Amino acid sequence: MFTVLSWNVENLFTPGPAGQADFSAKLDALAAVIAAAHPDAVALQEVGDDAALEALRTRLGADWSSVVSNHFEARHPIRVAWLSPRPLTDVAEVVDLPVRLSPVTVDDDGTAITQLGRGGLAVTCSTETGAEVRAVTAHLKSKLLSFPGGRFDTTDEGERARYGVYALNRRAAEAAALREWATGTLAGEEADRPVLICGDLNDTLDAATTQLLLGPPGSQFGTGGFDRPDRGDGQRLWATGYWMSPPDNWSRINQGRPELIDHILISHTMTPRVLEAAAIPLDVPSVGVAPQLAPRAAGEPPSDHRPVLARFDL
Repeated sequence: MFTVLSWNVENLFTPGPAGQADFSAKLDALAAVIAAAHPDAVALQEVGDDAALEALRTRLGADWSSVVSNHFEARHPIRVAWLSPRPLTDVAEVVDLPVRLSPVTVDDDGTAITQLGRGGLAVTCSTETGAEVRAVTAHLKSKLLSFPGGRFDTTDEGERARYGVYALNRRAAEAAALREWATGTLAGEEADRPVLICGDLNDTLDAATTQLLLGPPGSQFGTGGFDRPDRGDGQRLWATGYWMSPPDNWSRINQGRPELIDHILISHTMTPRVLEAAAIPLDVPSVGVAPQLAPRAAGEPPSDHRPVLARFDL
């Protein structure tokens, strides 16, 4: 069996002395959920510093491994990481936007980017019996908008529309970078390889930025083409969200509305092996138009996201 869990752990930073009790409680809560799932690999988003990741790793056990991306935005240094009870190998950063889409303009001043704001991180993970899975985790551009001067809202509707487009274009380009990684990873004789993309993609299942990751259309779980093999299968990814059932089919509450924005996408060889796909049913707070900046207190949910999980007969 192979179990993967993906979780945005919301600003996992080591605090100062005054925040140590709340931080310790958060680590305990995170570790308890992870340990209960018995995962072979855990993809994390919003890891702050190395010490915070190490503190979580040691809560899980001395034999656990961790790797963390070194690519992040200086003004908000959150990044992605992996944890596993076994060694993680073939570690690679995924940071460059596709050449034909780059550079991407991100503000009214014409600032342009050629790389993901938060780099993706690819690893090879394994089951207890030695079966290998190639995986990448990522945290795409947020749907929460930010405006010049550190603002998270505006009364200028033209500005709101422009910055919405900047964010959408950036998220789409970052998704295309992950698709480029998948295309290369599944090329040629590698088409039957177990491959997955997981993380906080900041968009729902049917959003264009999620759909472009999937490759050739028409074969997702629940469609007429699912059980009909064709030449596109070698490059397709399947969203495990389509296997999820209510009430465990959402990962975040956005302004009072549950939505699934944390995803696990899998290659063709893994589709007949899906045993379970679900969001772990934790209570989480609703998010608004501004991010949560203050650390959450002990006793509060450890994150504003539910973890998503998938199990496979591998």
